[in-house]
Amino acid sequence: MITAHDVELRAGARILLSGATFRVAPGDRVGLVGRNGAGKTTLTRCLAGEGQPVAGSITRSGEVGYLPQDPRTGDLDVLARDRILSARGLDEVIARMRRTEGEMASVDPETHDRAMGRYARLEAEFLAKGGYAAESEAATISSSLGLPDRVLEQPLHTLSGGQRRRVELARILFSDAQTLLLDEPTNHLDADSIVWLRDYLMAYRGGFVVISHDVDLVEKCVNRVFYLDANRSVIDVYNMGWKAYLQQRETDERRRHRERANAEKKAAALMAQSDKMRAKATKTVAAQNMARRAERLLSGLEEVRAHDKVAKLRFPKPAPCGRTPLMASGLSKSYGSLEIFTDVDLAIDRGSRVVILGLNGAGKTTLLRLLGGVERPDTGGVEPGHGLKLGYYAQEHETLDPERTVLENMRSAAPDLPEVEARRTLGSFLFSGDDVDKPARVLSGGEKTRLALATLVVSSANVLLLDEPTNNLDPASREEILGALRSYEGAVVLVTHDEGAVEALDPERVVLLPDGVEDLWNPEYADLVSLA
Repeated sequence: MITAHDVELRAGARILLSGATFRVAPGDRVGLVGRNGAGKTTLTRCLAGEGQPVAGSITRSGEVGYLPQDPRTGDLDVLARDRILSARGLDEVIARMRRTEGEMASVDPETHDRAMGRYARLEAEFLAKGGYAAESEAATISSSLGLPDRVLEQPLHTLSGGQRRRVELARILFSDAQTLLLDEPTNHLDADSIVWLRDYLMAYRGGFVVISHDVDLVEKCVNRVFYLDANRSVIDVYNMGWKAYLQQRETDERRRHRERANAEKKAAALMAQSDKMRAKATKTVAAQNMARRAERLLSGLEEVRAHDKVAKLRFPKPAPCGRTPLMASGLSKSYGSLEIFTDVDLAIDRGSRVVILGLNGAGKTTLLRLLGGVERPDTGGVEPGHGLKLGYYAQEHETLDPERTVLENMRSAAPDLPEVEARRTLGSFLFSGDDVDKPARVLSGGEKTRLALATLVVSSANVLLLDEPTNNLDPASREEILGALRSYEGAVVLVTHDEGAVEALDPERVVLLPDGVEDLWNPEYADLVSLA
């Protein structure tokens, strides 16, 4: 259980949340909603104990499993399977058992006997933690999230960002946590894995808080809704499911508007009468009483929820370039003994629109990183054409310097851009005032997405490499990106699970990984987008 009492959260000088009191009990399936930047991720971090509120208190009982938007693990040389099993301490026990088995083979009787005794104790500990049934459970969860055995036997550093995130999700679901805090858990999941996760959460007996822009997930899994209102700095608690919440929220808004309109009308009449009475010395006290009554009428009202602001996004006017600004030939990439893809050829013509499809782990992100010059291929090469200006949006936001401020990241992307213009552009992406002085590392996933997109806007790029650009975005912000994709005049190479993004791109060609087969786009490929 998690209990929050009178919690206040801030981002710099801006108040995100004030006086919030609520609890998450076993059986509570909470959908935490609100626009990007409202403070959902900040609140979730504090609920998990990874941050502290400015005021108030948060208490936790029982184990809490927390999936942040950008999970980072300390040791990337750990095998994926061991990372998952570490949730119950099984990885260490198994490692000690394997070492002890080696000692049991010793020809020295004393070493052999000590190892036999130690192995018996380790086996008892292993069985107490769930034993072989627990290993099987971990394997089932992993497979359901699209992590086959060959991936589980790889070190984390050989996995894509999406695979590492699924490893972290599997680890949390495998843990003994009584309360789950899940920040955008469906990011990087294919359609089958999302359906499985939905069913898992519907059957989960503990409590959970989920931040998700997957409407189907919140609609089917949630029985309470916490709406974090960025305009009023409050959290509205609705003890109901998603559809009932939407209806109730609309009813509440109509009531607030009606009550405010009536109160403002009465207060205006009282103030007008008060002004008339002030002219007469004998009625000054009565006039003051009327004015105070008008103030009380207005002060007792609930604030009307303002419409959420949305970042205004238009991709840049592309700089002039040659007919084929980007070419790649014979690209291959392996991590250790794991071959990702081989012999991939690609020519990106001016204004062309290409979508890359493939199952998770097929190398989609790796190919974009090679095209963007972030990594070097094992064989083959990438050749820039005349006038090439690349704009690369990375799904893990690697293009942002976490230690630099929002404004500094913007100036790095466009060194010649005047500061006034940089601030104006950031303002259109909802970064204003003290927000531009925040280091990028403290931004939520949605805010990092907005900042990364803002750097593209000022880049004058003529080839955009976009890796899951709609992740972490609320519906209104997602629509802005889709509109920008439709109107952009330059070339685009897109990796996405979002069918709406592919529809907006209206691609001419598709590249299928890991084989590198290129084909003209046809509607039959649309069925593969959410599965890839």
